[in-house]
Amino acid sequence: MAEPFTDSDAEIRAALEAAHIPALLASLIHFTGNADHLDDFPVPVADITNMADEHGGIPAERQAAARDLAFAHLTRWRAAGYPALPRPSTAAVKRAMNFVAGGAIPAAYDAFLTAELHLDGLPTATGVTIDAPAAAKAACPVVIIGAGMSGLLAGIALSQAGLPFTIIDAQSRVGGTWWANRYPGCRVDTPNHLYSYSFEPAHEWPLRYSTQPILQEYFERIAAKHGLHQHIRFETRVESAVWDGHDWQVTVTGPQGTETLAARAVISAVGQLNTPKLPDIKGVGSFAGPAFHSAQWRDDVDLQGKRVAVIGTGASAFQIVPEIAGKVAALTVCQRTAPWLLPQPAYHDAVPAGKRWLLKHAPSYANWYRFALFWSLTEFLLPAVTRDAAWHHAGSLSEMNAGLRALLEASLAEQLADRPDLLAKSIPPYAPGGKRMLVDNGVWAAALKRDNVELVSDPIAAIEPGGVRLESGRLVEVDVIIYATGFSASDFLVPMQVVGEGGVELHDKWAGDAKAYLGMTVPGFPNFFMVYGPNTNIVVNGSIVFFSECSVRYIVGCLKLLVEDGVTALQPRPDVTAAFNARVDAANAEMAWGAPDVSSWYKNASGRVSQNWPFALVDYWNATRAPERADFVG
Repeated sequence: MAEPFTDSDAEIRAALEAAHIPALLASLIHFTGNADHLDDFPVPVADITNMADEHGGIPAERQAAARDLAFAHLTRWRAAGYPALPRPSTAAVKRAMNFVAGGAIPAAYDAFLTAELHLDGLPTATGVTIDAPAAAKAACPVVIIGAGMSGLLAGIALSQAGLPFTIIDAQSRVGGTWWANRYPGCRVDTPNHLYSYSFEPAHEWPLRYSTQPILQEYFERIAAKHGLHQHIRFETRVESAVWDGHDWQVTVTGPQGTETLAARAVISAVGQLNTPKLPDIKGVGSFAGPAFHSAQWRDDVDLQGKRVAVIGTGASAFQIVPEIAGKVAALTVCQRTAPWLLPQPAYHDAVPAGKRWLLKHAPSYANWYRFALFWSLTEFLLPAVTRDAAWHHAGSLSEMNAGLRALLEASLAEQLADRPDLLAKSIPPYAPGGKRMLVDNGVWAAALKRDNVELVSDPIAAIEPGGVRLESGRLVEVDVIIYATGFSASDFLVPMQVVGEGGVELHDKWAGDAKAYLGMTVPGFPNFFMVYGPNTNIVVNGSIVFFSECSVRYIVGCLKLLVEDGVTALQPRPDVTAAFNARVDAANAEMAWGAPDVSSWYKNASGRVSQNWPFALVDYWNATRAPERADFVG
């Protein structure tokens, strides 16, 4: 909801200079109810060669005309006393969507995008209501495991639905990964106006890609606003959850000892990236000095003037290395496989004050800006990482993937033109998308080129008391080792024990290959749900917050069935679950990350892609709008 303003004409014009022009033009339909003004502007064009141009190639003079038109509408609205604006016609909304997307959007997206734009009132966490007496709701207590982004979301949704719940978290604060990961340079790599709850957009984000302290403050504030702290048990671990035929008996250990909570349903919101993984290298643990994982950062270890080894070149290392390179005496970066770097010059930029003004005051601009970000990060890159069976060129999957590779190689070549030795080590052998691509604004290359930094691609033979022994025989002598080696992502729910029907333990059922229906629920484990479960990670398309919102909406829909129908237990049919996972596996095999020669945390020990969603986001949104009763037994 746009807030009235008293700013001067000059201040409004200044704010408009920071506008995202396609979103600004789309938002003007809310003043007129139609989209006729779009006739006067060229449709934005987005492709892999102009990713840094958020205006889609709209010429400067037409951008100026768009700002003038918006200024006229805003000042007239102000002069009229901020009256309610007309709901734009369906045709106007569709045309504005097509304009922002740079082409015709398939009809399958209409309902989804209309919901994302919040055209019919203020949004809630799920929009799901449970029509049942208070006593029936009280008889359905829920235990939520985790107080991170997804756990807080589940708590808000259950609070709005009127169901009792308790949140269990092993940490001392909310925030999940944003409290656990506090290493130097830690920040999100999705634009924050997309990496935020749709119903709590936080228009005041100071940075385009916020740092850990800012994200932590956001989740603290949201938890306080929705009264969640009274429901949270901090510094408490879930030891086990056992289904007794009627309820889940959840055993927890906390400051007051061990106790068992009865719950009709359990929602696991522990995520995929929560168990730090040390590398499988001989001698890990034998180093004489401080050695720690990036997710267990030691503030008591002063790196100033020290010789430091960072093992790994994934997302965490990519953020840590530029931050510490200027303070250490020597920095050795040990690389197993180079990552692809996705150019984004604005990665460390502040959000201009003018843009924050527009997000707060210009009617519906915030929704259209979020939509623009969403579209550019979903349909835009997904086709570029999908295999074309007729394409047979090494190092790429398709003509579009080859074009993306050429763009990324050119960016690296420009940054490392004066260091051909580094360039040779920085071009990945696999197709773009095979592993997580890292958002890049040049600081990585700049750090590697420092005189005190060395990028080592020789394999590591062992960790020794004095440092890192390479297979070449060289000993890299260091004072501190930082393991930026990721997480045991495919070990879902470890170390919890989850026992379902017939005394079957979930990890035994999975046998190292976690599968679930829609990534959320498993046959034989009634009323047990997961957020960010198997095959719900997204690689190049969108924000994980979006996926969590879809999942929580679906889960609350399942709880609605339990309460309203008076059902004790609900679990997915085995045949439905098997068919779903067969479709996922077949699609993942066609993606860059499914290539047999690519090894990554997306795959489990058996080589199956157990982490990633291979389809468009709209497919998950449509699949999770509400549970199909026929998909379940109970």
